[in-house]
Amino acid sequence: MTGIRMAGIKDQETVVGNQEVGMRPDIPAPDARSRPPRGLDHIVHAVRDLDAAGELYRRLGFMVGARNRHPPSWGTHNRIVQLPGFFIELLTVAETLAIAPHSDRLFSFGAFNRDFLAKTEGLSMLALEGGDARAAAAAFRAATIGDFDVFDFERGATRPDGSVTKVAFSLAHARDPRAPDAAFFVCQQHYPENFWNPAFQDHPNTARAVAAVVLVAENPSDHHVFLSAFTGQRELLATSSGVNLRTPRGVIEVMDPAAYRSHFGVEPPDAAQGARLAAVRLAVRDFGVAISTMQAAGIAASVRMGRLIVPPQTAMGATLVFEVQSQTQ
Repeated sequence: MTGIRMAGIKDQETVVGNQEVGMRPDIPAPDARSRPPRGLDHIVHAVRDLDAAGELYRRLGFMVGARNRHPPSWGTHNRIVQLPGFFIELLTVAETLAIAPHSDRLFSFGAFNRDFLAKTEGLSMLALEGGDARAAAAAFRAATIGDFDVFDFERGATRPDGSVTKVAFSLAHARDPRAPDAAFFVCQQHYPENFWNPAFQDHPNTARAVAAVVLVAENPSDHHVFLSAFTGQRELLATSSGVNLRTPRGVIEVMDPAAYRSHFGVEPPDAAQGARLAAVRLAVRDFGVAISTMQAAGIAASVRMGRLIVPPQTAMGATLVFEVQSQTQ
């Protein structure tokens, strides 16, 4: 098969020692203002060449949206790859002169991605869905994982027919000091009917849903308190690979580097300075079609443990994992 490597039986996964962590005493109990757990909303794939990234994702079998521009204080442009309820944001820093610096109450979206891209390409930010960004910001403040002002902005969006509509967002940021090269925020959409569009979600590779986002950390358990407060999910699963949190839309997995290599057969990003966003797992309706789509495009990938894996050297610093859609996805 052109470009696709098949891993042997020796690569089968063995997970032992799973235990339910459940309600942890070191995570504050919810109060009357608590909200249900937050599901995955999108992940930012930071790249230096946005057009090249769009072409890569098209060859991977995705529908890719038109270029959009963020506020001047960010200096970023993006293109969107939508799935139902989740999207991959291909993002580059295109206009640097007006980027706002970080301050005590301002998390600078543009400055973070500018600094990230000065070092590497790859997955830079994870966003969760949010019905009320201000309530999320207050919850983050109470949990001492963020004390940032909510950032509100709007932009034009191009529909599949070429017409332009308005979308608007409010972002509430959180920070994990043990993950300085990963950013986290809640994203509230004000005109979701203008953003989500089934015509953008019908992909030739049959991708249908997000299964998981994977972080790599030297000590996965170091991040459970932050991630629990960030997601609102107090039930965690400890495994031989690390820590998992199941959200209403997709799982957040934190693996140590050895487990990551074992699962995906690729090198993880360098986590010596803290946890890094490493991979996104996507569920497909037809695994054979996903393979043939990438074969036809000459994409270098491999099949391992029943998953199709596009490595970071092919996918601009990210690891993209395709797997058969389960009954729960």
